[in-house]
Amino acid sequence: GITYLDHAGSALFPESLLKAFTDDLRNNVYGNPHSQNISSKLTYDTIEHVRYRILQHFHTTAEDYTIIFTSGCTAALKLVAEAFPWIPEGTKQPSSRFCYLTDSHTSVVGMRGITASMNVLSVPIKPKEILLSEKSRLLAEEQNCTTPHLFSYPAQSNFSGTKYPLSWIQDIKSRKLLPIKIPGKWFVLLDAASYVSSSPLDLGVHQADFIPISFYKIFGFPTGLGALLVNNRIAPLLRKTYFGGGTAAAYLAGEDFYFPRKSIAERFEDGTVSFLDIIALKHGFDVLEKLTGGMEKIKQHTFALAHYTYTVLSTLRYANGAPVVRIYSDTDFSNPDVQGPIINFNVLNENGEVIGFSQVDKMASLYNIHVRTGCFCNTGACQMHLGISNEDIQRNLQAGHVCGDDIDLVDGRPTGSVRISFGYMSSFEDAQTFLKFIIATRLSKSDTVVPFQSSVTKLTTESVPDDHPSINNAGKLSAIPHTLVRELGNNSSATKTTVNWQPPEAEAESIRAAVSEIAVPTCRRDDKPITVTRIYLYPIKSCSAFEVTEWPVGNQGLLYDRNWMVVNQNGVCMTQKQEPRLCLVNPSIDLKQKIMVIQAEGMDPISVSLEENTGKEAVISESKVCSHRVKTYDCGERIAGWFSMFLGRPCRLIRQSSDMKNGSHQNNTKGLASATNISLSLVNEAQYLLINVASILQLKEHISARLEEPLEIEELIRRFRANIVVSAPESFEEEEWAEISIGALRFQVVGPCSRCQIICIDQQSGERNKEFLQSLSAARGRKTNFGIYLMNQPLRSSFPDILSVGSQVLPVLKENTEIQPPTSSEEKCSG
Repeated sequence: GITYLDHAGSALFPESLLKAFTDDLRNNVYGNPHSQNISSKLTYDTIEHVRYRILQHFHTTAEDYTIIFTSGCTAALKLVAEAFPWIPEGTKQPSSRFCYLTDSHTSVVGMRGITASMNVLSVPIKPKEILLSEKSRLLAEEQNCTTPHLFSYPAQSNFSGTKYPLSWIQDIKSRKLLPIKIPGKWFVLLDAASYVSSSPLDLGVHQADFIPISFYKIFGFPTGLGALLVNNRIAPLLRKTYFGGGTAAAYLAGEDFYFPRKSIAERFEDGTVSFLDIIALKHGFDVLEKLTGGMEKIKQHTFALAHYTYTVLSTLRYANGAPVVRIYSDTDFSNPDVQGPIINFNVLNENGEVIGFSQVDKMASLYNIHVRTGCFCNTGACQMHLGISNEDIQRNLQAGHVCGDDIDLVDGRPTGSVRISFGYMSSFEDAQTFLKFIIATRLSKSDTVVPFQSSVTKLTTESVPDDHPSINNAGKLSAIPHTLVRELGNNSSATKTTVNWQPPEAEAESIRAAVSEIAVPTCRRDDKPITVTRIYLYPIKSCSAFEVTEWPVGNQGLLYDRNWMVVNQNGVCMTQKQEPRLCLVNPSIDLKQKIMVIQAEGMDPISVSLEENTGKEAVISESKVCSHRVKTYDCGERIAGWFSMFLGRPCRLIRQSSDMKNGSHQNNTKGLASATNISLSLVNEAQYLLINVASILQLKEHISARLEEPLEIEELIRRFRANIVVSAPESFEEEEWAEISIGALRFQVVGPCSRCQIICIDQQSGERNKEFLQSLSAARGRKTNFGIYLMNQPLRSSFPDILSVGSQVLPVLKENTEIQPPTSSEEKCSG
């Protein structure tokens, strides 16, 4: 059910590759290749065979290139930076230069850190600048200079899919083309990691000096294995200081004597190579050839999908004629020799404003579509296409945005974009599913859907010959069909869930007025009291709520709230995102008997002691919750068997260890300066989540209008999985609170809760409905915020305080104007 559109991030491995590899391991014994026994000799010979297979794949031989295995493309680049024969500044000879295209991966740009330590200057080159230097010529006396310079550029941009000319290799080496005008000899590093995943590379024709690659980009498996292909003409010039196991012909431990092995590969492969992973490559090449017929067919197939998707995507318009997306591309997707199967874009609203990539990613996840968002480890291309200045990057950093986070807009301007990419196993249905998703979530029935022009069909037909088959998910061959965007727009599954992420302006005004844009005054207009109406705790993370009328509060929040969590066989936390049936597990706490009782339909109840297992049999291990490290211990085989049987997959129940509660899982409390000793249970963000019934009611009206069935307030409250439910007179006034007091307890507001697809899961049945997150997004403009996070002020007493239903809530506004206790005792409680 997954539509995987991040093949530029990683290919997916076919089942046949795994079977062939595991059969190989079952039938053969592979020893350490540095030993001399029979099993080790088999390993060594197999590795050498794989080296030849790699060279064959790139249309070259061992006479011209050497394969050096590395942990990946990044390690290969680092090796080049360390081993290249640089001539530093300050010597009698002219010094070397490291030049790189600004449209390069972070790992290429990072080479300048090593060159700087060697006193070698780095020069960034913009793509247009390399073209301008084509007619530059050096003086005759300068042409005899042998100072080595290195120019690096990507064969294919991992940002936009632009394919840079492979002819640059020979043009630069022959001085026909110059990155900068400087005497010396140029060597070329061709970053081929993105390119070789979907295109053939002929090193017999395009003889770059260094070609780093990562194999998971091609096969999906194994990961953590790459290679540096080194032209044998430069190989003898490479320098190396460190020597690891297997690289020495001879050395002395007591004296400074070391003699390297003769083989370039053995000299640079420090320690034992990942020999089983290398053996897996042999099966990767076999399976790839068997399933696809070779890289040229992969190139044509993936380009046809990208061309089709680009053409449809670029024609989508709102009713006012405004484009639905802004595509970042240097080409018109008409030629597979200059454009790879990558489409980079941002979604726009009717006014041409960018909708943040995190918002798009959340919506895509509802449709089980996997995309990549951000800047894709290519800041240079991101700046160039999105118009982000150097000053903008620094300002965004000061605003809290770092690479890889979900801060998608700063001052209304995008910090990144959305990328989809196709691989050899991508199908026409994948492209259609993505386009249906864009149409269903952006275009209403009143919007004009532009038909797929006949000229588009002609272009697609021309790009792939009629007799060329495409590869579908089953590995079988079928002709690529052509369609109309109108068919996509009229598809019943698409139009049934049609909703705007950001509604048309007239509708938006009414929604904003009714829902999310109500400004809370400095002093509340209403004297009605705010009270606690419900209290929920969730003893097992992501399982059902346990409702109480009063409950003790500890230093981590509600006592026993999210003290346990379910993990898979690898010890990774499971949530309703991966396993919606977790909501059907009902834990309850009996404080008198000191047990937690766990129930689920069709299962006998099972109990777990609240007393911590501090015996010798309790194995303390580390787990992660939303990137935060926590110490946990396993609750045993009996409870693991219960959960595994109910969920139908191997899993275990673990509990947070009390000796690590004070300090091990301390989250970023977003400026909560006064609470220096805040500690968390197994929550994601904060100790408490609070929602307001008035806000729920406003949202209920909006969602009910879109649903075919009436919506119960009880169901909606449960979907938002709050700890504290309050009844404030004004909807969304809780977003203006800085602090609140409930009885003797004081809480500081940490910030809003940004919602994910879990609110789409009915907490009574486990069924999903995409409408909930879509409606929340539409109602709240560009946000999916609902509810606020709270942190305890540290408790003054060693005795736990009690949180009770009916208690008054006294908020302090962000302007620090304290709200006086209301004189009326009237309670407004809905549901």
